Amino acid sequence: MTCYEVWEEFARAAEKLYLADPMKVRLVIKYRHCNGKLCIKMTDNDVCLQYKTDQAQDVKKMDKLHGKFMRLMVSKETHSGSMEMN
Repeated sequence: MTCYEVWEEFARAAEKLYLADPMKVRLVIKYRHCNGKLCIKMTDNDVCLQYKTDQAQDVKKMDKLHGKFMRLMVSKETHSGSMEMN
């Protein structure tokens, strides 16, 4: 399991993992109130990427990334190019 400290590195790695095989990838977002941590984990059963934070501004970044993945998952087009992470 790879745990990232920098959001941009995690987002790039998650994008590469998704584009490699979209049908195998799972994305999980979990909040633990007892320690105030938000965790996002993406895996394809071979590679596991994880990012944890306790910063409120990272919630918006996670929401934006999750929304982009959801749009890609329901789209009928093939996605051979990379996503734009703004």
